[in-house]
Amino acid sequence: MKELIIATTNNGKMKEMRTLLAPLNIEVKSILDEFKENIEIEENGKTFKENALIKAQTIADKTGKVTLADDSGLVIDALDGRPGVESARFLGHDTSYIIKNNHILELMKDKENRSARFVCAIAIVIPNQEPILFEETFEGEIAKEILGENGFGYDPIFYFPPLEKTSAEMSMEEKNQYSHRAKAVKKAIDIIKEL
Repeated sequence: MKELIIATTNNGKMKEMRTLLAPLNIEVKSILDEFKENIEIEENGKTFKENALIKAQTIADKTGKVTLADDSGLVIDALDGRPGVESARFLGHDTSYIIKNNHILELMKDKENRSARFVCAIAIVIPNQEPILFEETFEGEIAKEILGENGFGYDPIFYFPPLEKTSAEMSMEEKNQYSHRAKAVKKAIDIIKEL
């Protein structure tokens, strides 16, 4: 296998994916690299795994190439698992993460239980084979304030107690050791190496 399509148009996610998948020594392309325009994919699954599979299957069907998709989000116990699978669409797709993060901090201001996790489900679709699905988590809690400049999305409000910093304060090396996406991609690399 010489190339792998990642079913995303998110530049932050592609940067992380290219770094994590570097050990494979294959060309890693996004939807935009492959099609030069955005392919609208309706993510109407009820779980992260369902949404990952919808994305991977849609792009694999269009390209005939091995496609990997992840669906990830923030699950907050005190908010009954929200934003969950709606993480990207929470408060509207075009709403900035500064607004989303501040809204969550407001919802959490009186909550004692601040436990939360990032979840990453990965689907690998290989033409004419059964899809491969799995999930990893990154356990932590909701911070009391927005901290850090690294990462994207909800990283500045996700506090990781073992390192005493938010995900947005972590270096790329630290993130690649602990994050939900890093753990899931490591598993994906083992699978892809066997293809």
